[in-house]
Amino acid sequence: MARAGQILKVISSAYSAKMVGQDRLRTSLLISLIAGGHILLESVPGLAKTTAASTLADTVKATFKRIQCTPDLLPSDITGNQIYDAQTGSFRTVLGPVHANFVLLDEINRSSAKTQSAMLEAMQEHQTTIGGEVHHLPKPFLVIATQNPIEQEGTYELPEAQMDRFLLKEIVEYPSPAEELEVLSRIDSGVLDPDRHVASAVSLEDVQLLQDVASRIYVDAAIRNYIVSIAYVTRNPAPYIGEERARFIKYGASPRASIAFLQASRALALLNGRAHVLPEDIRTLRHVVLRHRVLLTFEADAEGIRSEEIIDQIFAAVPTP
Repeated sequence: MARAGQILKVISSAYSAKMVGQDRLRTSLLISLIAGGHILLESVPGLAKTTAASTLADTVKATFKRIQCTPDLLPSDITGNQIYDAQTGSFRTVLGPVHANFVLLDEINRSSAKTQSAMLEAMQEHQTTIGGEVHHLPKPFLVIATQNPIEQEGTYELPEAQMDRFLLKEIVEYPSPAEELEVLSRIDSGVLDPDRHVASAVSLEDVQLLQDVASRIYVDAAIRNYIVSIAYVTRNPAPYIGEERARFIKYGASPRASIAFLQASRALALLNGRAHVLPEDIRTLRHVVLRHRVLLTFEADAEGIRSEEIIDQIFAAVPTP
């Protein structure tokens, strides 16, 4: 635990040296990294999502690739392809940009459904298949996908099956005036220059250590029952939050939500320097774990009901251990 705490302190310090504010984003990225999951970021352009991903990759001695998703992007552009070599008279495999420790899928909802599905094997199985040959992805492997909520022309909405594969969904907010002022100061000082990289603070072995320590964080049976009860109420909401609110829920959370709560709460406990998970950890994670898993009806959208409101009511209805 002591060594894990030192590693996390070094990562946070190196991250904060380049990033201004965005503490929620930093926490969510670290939770995803420690838990071995993937994260979906939603925000308007210009809120440093790419900078956050590349800074985290620089902090860890890791490879980083950015994929700009467009409607004409092909699955082979992501996973890789076989190229004919005229000199040898044979085909050679060229691995795609997904074969990196940190992969940023920028504006993932601009790529076609066929291309989006190509990421499913990589995200779930940590491998790709090119020409019938399986290629394993490096460890750790973290996909950071972004989508823009305001420009919907020419986009392909992410299917529920793919949304569910993201451990967390974080909504990145605008910085405060004081934080925006600090951004301007850092631009003048040269800290945010693209050529200026954060010194690599920790190794991939250190990240593996964090993941190993997090997997041994104690989760009491009462906490596990609490997680399962919350997932159950999302699927059977009427007796707990009333018919009036229950009608807004189209689909509840899948068992992946329970797994996400278990993994993410362990990572959050480690970030807070604890060897055990508290009910407060589950409550803290409720929005990032459930906002893309509790799907609302068109009626809820028409009335301006947000998934976070329904999630809060579900948590209020389930007794805290």
